[in-house]
Amino acid sequence: MNAQPEPRTAEPRTADARTAEAPAAPQADRAAARRSLALMLLLTVAGAVLVLWATGRTWAEGGATGLGPARLTATGHDISGLPGALALVGLASSVAVFAVRRAGRLAVGALVALAGAGAAVAAVLGATDTSAVDAKAARSLALTTATADHITHTAWPWLAAAGGVLLCAAGLLTLVRGRAWPGMSSKYDAPAARARTPRRRATTPADLWNALDRGEDPTTPR
Repeated sequence: MNAQPEPRTAEPRTADARTAEAPAAPQADRAAARRSLALMLLLTVAGAVLVLWATGRTWAEGGATGLGPARLTATGHDISGLPGALALVGLASSVAVFAVRRAGRLAVGALVALAGAGAAVAAVLGATDTSAVDAKAARSLALTTATADHITHTAWPWLAAAGGVLLCAAGLLTLVRGRAWPGMSSKYDAPAARARTPRRRATTPADLWNALDRGEDPTTPR
């Protein structure tokens, strides 16, 4: 009877192999954080630009008895200045992500999300508004009681609402992933914060460049 071959056991990985695989996970995490940060910036810019562009377009138009064939138009700015203002708030707040960390990023994310939601709601409410066209009819006829007739609405308010939704998504993404995003170098920190950060002695040319990048003088004694 032939002897059965003994089962082969997996050879244990050497320390060098484990050391080579160790940095893979942190590098993947950093790459994922950069991708989510880039997505947040894309959503913010696209949402803000869409809101600001749409609010500058005609949202409603109509006529008035006594004006003949002339048409009265009202832009998003005429109907409500809230969507454009909130879009600017969201755009400016997203820049602060690079200057704050941890709880500060949660606050920024909440502010951007609220600004986007507010812009979307204001745009939806303005999609059926007739007060701006009525006011223009009253001014054109010099009659405070005059109103416009045959009022029609365009699709621009809904595009503004879509931009607000994009801003809101950017804020929610900041709330979920913001803690893992890279921030500004410590050279942008306040002097007191830099003073609390321990400094390493510059022993190599690379250490000298890193110290300069942190805003430190490598020639000063520790």
